[in-house]
Amino acid sequence: MSYLSLSFTLLFVVVSLVLSLWLRLGVERDIVIAAVRAAIQLLVVGYILKFVFASHQTVFILLMVALIIAVAAWNARGRAKGIPGVIWSILIGLVVTEIVTQGLLLGIGVVPFQARYVITITGMIIGNSMVAAGLLLNRLQREVENGRAEITAVLALGGSPKQAIYPRLKQAIRAGMIPTIDSTKTTGLVQLPGMMTGQIIAGADPVQAVRYQLMILFCILAGSAMTSIVIGFLTYPKLFTAHQQLREG
Repeated sequence: MSYLSLSFTLLFVVVSLVLSLWLRLGVERDIVIAAVRAAIQLLVVGYILKFVFASHQTVFILLMVALIIAVAAWNARGRAKGIPGVIWSILIGLVVTEIVTQGLLLGIGVVPFQARYVITITGMIIGNSMVAAGLLLNRLQREVENGRAEITAVLALGGSPKQAIYPRLKQAIRAGMIPTIDSTKTTGLVQLPGMMTGQIIAGADPVQAVRYQLMILFCILAGSAMTSIVIGFLTYPKLFTAHQQLREG
């Protein structure tokens, strides 16, 4: 696709702007910012990846993976600004997810340790894990606020912070996992995932494309579960003081 052809697709952004103006939604500025940021970010990343792929240097692969994890953690942190030190819980959760999923893929020889495989798969897994982390943290804060009286009562009766918050924590972890589970259920019927679609457009055999897509879906499913559980259990103690009292919201 040439840059000229790409420029014609800006009509879709114009359609969004016109609809927003017509219905007075007030999101015109956000649409423009989103479109500009996406264009700049993707073009920059495209040139960076071109350099990394051509260099065949392990250090560049690891730096790209670290950058993806750091940006994802910073973005997910915005969902829980009121929780002290939550950025470290998110980072640990994402790092654990990356090590387990990529370690398994590389360990059993599903994919080779090459930039084009490691970086792209990391982006898909960590991207979905970031969404799960954001949903988890958002839901956990709501659960704590809505159940503050119940949690305080359990603590007053001698219960530990874990006993007091565990039912709420389970609901938050579940909220982080459900979108990925629902998306996986409808894959192939409602949506054709990006990796599969890209391979088919590139001329790959559809059945082979499906195999790779299933691999990614299973990794994303496991990644969302691990991320939600690890971050959930690392975050809930931060909601309590050293004297096992629930912090004020």
